[in-house]
Amino acid sequence: MTSLTFFLIFIPILSFILLIVNFLLAPHFPYLQKADPFECGFTSFQMTRTPFNISFFIYALLFLLFDLEILLVYPYVVSTYTNYIYGLIFMLIFFTLLTVGFAFEIGKNALRIESRQSLSILINNSITTLNSGK
Repeated sequence: MTSLTFFLIFIPILSFILLIVNFLLAPHFPYLQKADPFECGFTSFQMTRTPFNISFFIYALLFLLFDLEILLVYPYVVSTYTNYIYGLIFMLIFFTLLTVGFAFEIGKNALRIESRQSLSILINNSITTLNSGK
């Protein structure tokens, strides 16, 4: 029996056994606080397909983009002694482009997530301005 066959048979069986043991032996004590809303405002058993602001997706995509920057910098850091000035120039160009892109995102308010609080403050301020203009 090869090791691949062994793992293809052994791992699913072991995981199934551990799930059954956990289900049978784990303590289950539901209490009232488990059904309370989380800090984000959603409850545990609420429908998860509720619509929410697209800004969260944009924020996540921008985070992913700048997080992948680390993967591109890592090979340079490992081989710094053999890259000399040539590699340094390319890294400076790379970081300059990233900085310009980040400044552009900040300028377009891509990292700003509007909340209900900020919208209500904006509405209250505009109502106050309209009332004081009379």
